[in-house]
Amino acid sequence: MPRYRMIVEYEGTGYSGWQRQQAGVLSIQEAIERAILASGQEEATVHACGRTDAGVHARGQVAHVTLAKNWPPFKLMEAVNFHLKPQPIALLDVSIVPDDWHARFSCIGRWYRYRILCRRAPPALDKGRVWSVGYKLDPNAMQAGADRLLGRHDFTSFRASLCQADSPIRTLDRLEVRAVEDEIQITAAARSFLHHQVRNMVGTLALVGQGKWTPDDVTRALEARNRSVAGPTAPAEGLYFMGAVYPEE
Repeated sequence: MPRYRMIVEYEGTGYSGWQRQQAGVLSIQEAIERAILASGQEEATVHACGRTDAGVHARGQVAHVTLAKNWPPFKLMEAVNFHLKPQPIALLDVSIVPDDWHARFSCIGRWYRYRILCRRAPPALDKGRVWSVGYKLDPNAMQAGADRLLGRHDFTSFRASLCQADSPIRTLDRLEVRAVEDEIQITAAARSFLHHQVRNMVGTLALVGQGKWTPDDVTRALEARNRSVAGPTAPAEGLYFMGAVYPEE
């Protein structure tokens, strides 16, 4: 039974997130599984590198599926994409991988990007795809705050209250803030993240960008190990799962 690796792009607006939910609530996972079934394959479970929340998007989500029928990867990609229409979900690439390869457990790194729109006018073309704040943010101050979070720490202050991870300890390899025209874009990379960690870090850095917090306040929030001390959770619509890294790469 062949195992296929898939690179998936999707707009998360209107979906319950990646993971399959109860009946009547459509998820990205269920949409792809339905498309695979409609393509002439048997029922199969699609496993993702990371589970995105409702409203979160992806440019390079990595997933795998094991199928009963041996299809050429390109043919499988074309068939699944056909049956996904007109949904905003697409397979960008499909390849065959070893039977022991796993999208989640073989992964050694993940990275996300968060987009904040800083102009007064609301988004017309990017509605639902950015966090529109309506005011300017200082990217240099935000980068100074971001630098306080780099490295290995207890990120309890930046994890969701319902996070199911066994440990709050994570190593943040990259947290980069840059201004791109009217946007602030924040890129975060680590082996793995806690639930809502990126969005909670972004919400905190936005306070620094407004001048309400200093980088020292970010350090104090980190060291407090208390979610109520850190900044708010940034909205889901600005977050994108950008890609994953594997040992063979």
